Amino acid sequence: MADSYTENLIGTLLAIFGNLLVSISVSIQKQSHVTLAGNKDPRQYYYTKTWWSGLMLMVLGEGALFVSYAFAPLSLIAPLNAVSVISSSILGFLFLREKWKAQEFLKRYILTFLGCALTAGGTYLFVTFGPNSHEKLNAENIVKHVIGWPFLLYLVIHTLIHCLFCPYKCTRDQNNGVDRPLDLCPLGSVTVITVKAVSGMIVLSILGPLQLSYPIFYVMFVCMVATIVFQASFLAQASHLYDSSLIACVNYIFCTTFAVVAGAIFYQEFNHEDVLHICMFLLGCAICFFGVFLITKSKRKVKAFEPYVTMDMAQGIPTIHNKGWAVQPDYNGSFSYGALENNDSVAPVPLPMDQELSVSPSPVSPYQPSELKKD
Repeated sequence: MADSYTENLIGTLLAIFGNLLVSISVSIQKQSHVTLAGNKDPRQYYYTKTWWSGLMLMVLGEGALFVSYAFAPLSLIAPLNAVSVISSSILGFLFLREKWKAQEFLKRYILTFLGCALTAGGTYLFVTFGPNSHEKLNAENIVKHVIGWPFLLYLVIHTLIHCLFCPYKCTRDQNNGVDRPLDLCPLGSVTVITVKAVSGMIVLSILGPLQLSYPIFYVMFVCMVATIVFQASFLAQASHLYDSSLIACVNYIFCTTFAVVAGAIFYQEFNHEDVLHICMFLLGCAICFFGVFLITKSKRKVKAFEPYVTMDMAQGIPTIHNKGWAVQPDYNGSFSYGALENNDSVAPVPLPMDQELSVSPSPVSPYQPSELKKD
């Protein structure tokens, strides 16, 4: 029991650390893109040190997540992706440069703060009352789980549900924006099953008997890579069609649900748990789901790109920006037209004498009333 508690603690800490690093890396890479676009830097993003530092942090975070599956139950690691949602919302709030009044600030961020609090409370509940039993994932145990009737029944139900919804999704033109994210859920459950198997066999090979010589390891490895590739392609398509906050909410809620069910069926992680612990675990997951929903609901939707004009004030040359990769500058409080540069503090340049004489001091019409009547 003490060994299981220690392994659960190690896996939980690795998962929290990995999710934090992933969210930090995404914020750093996004900041790199925004900085390049705002400064009109002609360099590509992969030539900047900021983007590469974010990539290194992402690789380190994904590695920590991969190892965490070998130490803790799948039902405990999968819901911890809420840590990434919380940290991303906090980092996004810290990187904001806008100034808001007190009433606007509370109205805009009250749902985010409430969602973060609920998600943190739900995380504490399902970590405290999560499954404690964790078996060593050797080749024999994995083969036994693969050919067992519960997992085969789980795959049959998955296939039937997908086949039933496939004609509905193909014939419906106007959907609610959740079809592509829902396609990720069955793939996500198979992905976490194979990731846990591959990670457990690698860690067990390092600490104990070698497991890489068994064919089941390579079967699981191929399935893991294939499902990750398909999941990435579905996610890329969904990101082009739907809002990112909707994708994050649907992906977390449904993928976590399918992952918990897959862990309970495939690895039988709740067999030694009592009813009270299971109910408290499910309550913590439900609170986390509601908290993530509030966090993603309060995020600002990305507006479609609109062409805009900037002007070089030194030469007086207007520039038309009609490409989506350009970022329109936002000068709050500027007494200028559109996206012209803010030059409120610059004194106006006096016109030459001949131009001053040609300018009419009053908007008097040059035409006489009699001429207007003739027209």
